[in-house]
Amino acid sequence: MLSSHQAHRDERQEASSAARPIMAIGILIFGLLGLLLSCLLSISVGAVNIHVHNVWQAIFSFDPSLPQHQIVRELRMPRAFAGAIVGACFAVAGVIMQGITRNPLADSGLLGLNAGAGFALAVCYAFFPHISILYTMFFSFLGAGLGAAVIYGLGSISSGGLKPVRLVLAGAAVSILFQALSEGIALYFQIGQDLSFWYAGGVAGTTWLQLKVMAPVTAGGLAAAMLLARKLNLLGLGDDVAAGLGVRINLVKLAALVVVMVIAGTAVSAVGGVAFVGLMIPHLARAMVGNDNRWVIPCSAVLGSLLVVWADIVSRLVHRPFETPLGAIIALIGVPFFLYMARRTERGL
Repeated sequence: MLSSHQAHRDERQEASSAARPIMAIGILIFGLLGLLLSCLLSISVGAVNIHVHNVWQAIFSFDPSLPQHQIVRELRMPRAFAGAIVGACFAVAGVIMQGITRNPLADSGLLGLNAGAGFALAVCYAFFPHISILYTMFFSFLGAGLGAAVIYGLGSISSGGLKPVRLVLAGAAVSILFQALSEGIALYFQIGQDLSFWYAGGVAGTTWLQLKVMAPVTAGGLAAAMLLARKLNLLGLGDDVAAGLGVRINLVKLAALVVVMVIAGTAVSAVGGVAFVGLMIPHLARAMVGNDNRWVIPCSAVLGSLLVVWADIVSRLVHRPFETPLGAIIALIGVPFFLYMARRTERGL
């Protein structure tokens, strides 16, 4: 009888594991279809609603003399595409950070990217107030890289190498330092209002030029994340087990942090300090497709894109014709989720 129950249980487990790739493929197919429809809706709604027929004409039969076609091409389309790219980047960065730190509360903000980019932006506003948005984006990316480099250095400087707890503590300390420096610069040079728009986060005002820079960089970073998926699976077994299986632990972690810096740093430099996407989406993806990062990473990218695109749609509809900050909309979901995960982690579940 016991062996029969054991056999049935094994069969159920095998069926469950076999269903996960099917679930992942379904998420990818229907998620991408939903993302396409969501982007069309994002292009249609706003302070002025534009009929889907006019959106279609603006995309495929553009007439520069028509104001609605100009709005679609120059304002709404870059905004929708930026939301999709940024959501994918933040979500995949969260998967990687949670994988290498084995911390369920980790996201790209843990690595100091948001705080570092904010500090660089404060310096730009204070000393180079008239530089173009492309240069501002570039310096924000450098600031994000600076934050990541400082935290990685502090986390690995002592004996024992880069430990998850050490990385978390270094990230918290350096993020607070950069935020304090940014606020000090903002107060001294009276640029607090300019900086507050960036901290609120949002894809409004994204240009085709920004997308032209973002797209190849983020595409390469997301492809590199997929290449690291199997190594991340092995790291999830523990450093000792992974090392016994031939994984070069420090090299893989360094490569993973570089990927996070590239994709999340580029996203932060373009749209500001949007938080919680990288925290929530990986958990949602794992709940649906399991813990195999070869499925978690692409599904997280799609789900993250959907979240940011829909949050941007809601931000335009809550208080029309005014816009609610994108970061605030996502935080309405993210803060309760963070508290839930913190409570669950404290209980050891």
